[in-house]
Amino acid sequence: MAKFDVQAFRELFPLINNSSEVDSLIYFDNAATTQKSAQVIQAYQDYYHNINSNVHRASHQLSAKATLLFEHARKQVQHFLNAKHIQEIIWTKGTTESINLVAQSWGRTNLGKGDEIVLSHAEHHANIVPWQLVAEQTGAVIKVLPLTASGIIDLPSINDMITTKTKMVSISHISNVVGKVNPVKEVVQRAKEVGALTLIDGAQAVGHQKVDIQKLDCDFYVFSAHKMFGPTGVGVLYGRRSELEKMPPYQGGGEMIKKVTFEKTSFNSLPFKFEPGTPNISGIIAFSAALTMHEQLDNQAITNYERSLTQYCYQQLTSIKELSFICQHCPDIPVFSFQINAHHNHDVATALDAKGIAVRTGHHCAMPLMQYLGLEGCIRISLAAYNTFEEVDQVIDILKEIITPKERDTKTIDDIKNESTESDEYQSVIERFKSINSWDARHREIMLLGKRLNKLSVDKRNEETLITGCESNAWLYSEQNSSGQFYFTADSDAKVIRGLLVIVLAAFNGKNAQQILAFNVKDYFENLGLIKHLSPSRSNGLTAIVERVKRLAGG
Repeated sequence: MAKFDVQAFRELFPLINNSSEVDSLIYFDNAATTQKSAQVIQAYQDYYHNINSNVHRASHQLSAKATLLFEHARKQVQHFLNAKHIQEIIWTKGTTESINLVAQSWGRTNLGKGDEIVLSHAEHHANIVPWQLVAEQTGAVIKVLPLTASGIIDLPSINDMITTKTKMVSISHISNVVGKVNPVKEVVQRAKEVGALTLIDGAQAVGHQKVDIQKLDCDFYVFSAHKMFGPTGVGVLYGRRSELEKMPPYQGGGEMIKKVTFEKTSFNSLPFKFEPGTPNISGIIAFSAALTMHEQLDNQAITNYERSLTQYCYQQLTSIKELSFICQHCPDIPVFSFQINAHHNHDVATALDAKGIAVRTGHHCAMPLMQYLGLEGCIRISLAAYNTFEEVDQVIDILKEIITPKERDTKTIDDIKNESTESDEYQSVIERFKSINSWDARHREIMLLGKRLNKLSVDKRNEETLITGCESNAWLYSEQNSSGQFYFTADSDAKVIRGLLVIVLAAFNGKNAQQILAFNVKDYFENLGLIKHLSPSRSNGLTAIVERVKRLAGG
């Protein structure tokens, strides 16, 4: 068997391979979305350059060409999943829409009061909320399967949880947080014993292992193209034909109809009954290019490489004594979720980002799982086949440096406090950032500034002062003197937010309401060189802080 050539594979992906555009990027956020190959990007462009036309609805050549490529992609998905019938492959916008389609179309037709829907504690919100909505509409009840210490569904519990009252069991093939394969076959078999249907969320599985619908024998299987090197905005719903034929349309419009009158409408046959309106033609054709790449890969070689990479990364992370995994044992795919003692998750992620390392923090759209585990969130690093052992080593070294930082700044905290008084703190902040060029250096400066922020007393850290909209907890307390000037004190459990609070308060402390409301915060942060480096969630947190300041000033 040929050895997997990771360097050759990396060269297929422009964002990974193009170091001149992205300086020292280590992309470890693949569970959120994978990078796209040059072939996928080219296929997307070729559609608009050469054959842009709607599908199925015209007799001209452009439409015929577009339709041929569009339906060829469907055939590829059928082959990829080993589905019996091409009519069982439905195009959607993604995993989320696929689950909503089943929940609404099948659920509203088949569920009644007291019927049970069985989920697990490890589900993504996309496999929870749609079922909650249909349960409210029909009177059905949701039951939740417990997990083992390893984070997978606890098999001994399924006989008690999946009963004759159960009508649908909807679980993930692999959790986007835990990274371990659930005992799907056993759950499907138990559901069949009691006459229940099964839906498997395969979003995290399709990019890492072979999926065979015939062997799984589930009734529905859903996934997104962007999790397996394809474009965003394209999803797949596999449904057993006998079930799809009984289900009513999910949405109405063009393409999904056979005949329309004001008295009655008859609906198209499968799969078109569930594909109203103009589909994402360019995305689906681009997805075809991703599927072609998968067909050309040596699946066993790539699986062996990922397995070795997973085991190596787990071993290296385990060597960090301050690091604790949220679940026991090595994951089955390279998805690792953990916390680092005495370090806020967002501080770690921001420090990694300053070094060009992309990871993700938070609840990962799995709040019930975090609650089940007694956590507020965690750090997740997730790898793909284009990631390397060398990248793992670099990330481990930087994590160790974050935990035990080297002395980089000769200034003491007393030096910082003495640099400026309250009256000139605003100008001092601008001067401090003026000569800084890199995000790494700006990040260090923000962290250093955070040390000067005095802790807010416990009595001032309450629901009234809590700022909503921040990823981490942050509090803002205000006072106004007899001259109408506002003075703000603040705090956060994340060091990076504490630093950003110092920057924000430097702009507003000692000003009156009119000055606060007139202040241009966007220009301020652009002058500091921070806007382009802050993540959307971090920017949203800053916006929430500024809005609270302005609201307290009467805005």
